[in-house]
Amino acid sequence: MAAWTTHNIPSQAGKLAVVTGANSGIGWNTALELARAGASVILTARSREKGEDAVHRIQRLLPSAQVRYEQLDLASLASVHGFAAKIGSELKLDLLVNNAGVMRIPTRELTEDGFEKQFGTNYLGHFALTLLLLPLLQRSPAPRVTSVSSGAASMGLKKINFDDLQFEKTYAPWKVYCQSKLANLLFMQELARRSAAQGIPLLSNAAHPGWASTNLQSSGPGRPLNRFENFIQNRFSQNSAQGALPTLRAATAPDTRSGEYFAPGGTLQLTGSPILVPLPKPAQNSEAARKLWDVSEQLTKVEWPVTNSTRAAFLRS
Repeated sequence: MAAWTTHNIPSQAGKLAVVTGANSGIGWNTALELARAGASVILTARSREKGEDAVHRIQRLLPSAQVRYEQLDLASLASVHGFAAKIGSELKLDLLVNNAGVMRIPTRELTEDGFEKQFGTNYLGHFALTLLLLPLLQRSPAPRVTSVSSGAASMGLKKINFDDLQFEKTYAPWKVYCQSKLANLLFMQELARRSAAQGIPLLSNAAHPGWASTNLQSSGPGRPLNRFENFIQNRFSQNSAQGALPTLRAATAPDTRSGEYFAPGGTLQLTGSPILVPLPKPAQNSEAARKLWDVSEQLTKVEWPVTNSTRAAFLRS
């Protein structure tokens, strides 16, 4: 089969998309190509200066692009609630790309809500955002939520550390990052399951970019790359435009289904054209997915909007 490229993206005219963390890297390229395909795109970032600059860079390439910036800090539940309320007046939301993230923060930091920062930003913020936007997504005839994970989801502890979820006892930057990306995949599957059980026609899938050279590695809050990581990046990495392709395929391809996972098709899924890949074994634990969801509702105080009758049906599924 021919390699999947941006030329395979079907028209997105008439659709509204939200891409989190879209001021640079994978998120910016995702927003760019969605806009090129005709979507109206809400690009989010923590910084107004960086967000508006990202919009201007897209508009310089695509003068007719329908793209705008809205402030969103995934490390703040107040910001998440504020963003959801602000765009709640839109007619509908067709696509949510949960992309924003931080990586390998060297010492344990907390969000303003008291969560460990990688877990709080990469996972809990997106968990709350998705549930708060669910009413808006349900106004679309074919809503889709694409969660951006990482090959790291099958590394580190290879499980959710429920005994010390926020790594208060022993903080390990890489293991915490790996857990947050595994959590993204477990959330993706549980969102798909709950939507199906309640009859919501929402497609929930995921992607990972392989090893893409972005400022997540090079200029984020994490430690500098070590010698081995520099070797991999110099020889087995791809640029952010290529790294965005798995996300774009998951977000737009008409032949995808809920629960599917896309990644680069090259060696070790580091580079290459996006293909459908199996979920890593740690992400196939449905019991862990359900438990993580329950814990996430308790932590964020954002709950799945089900009625008593549908809850009984859901528990039987």
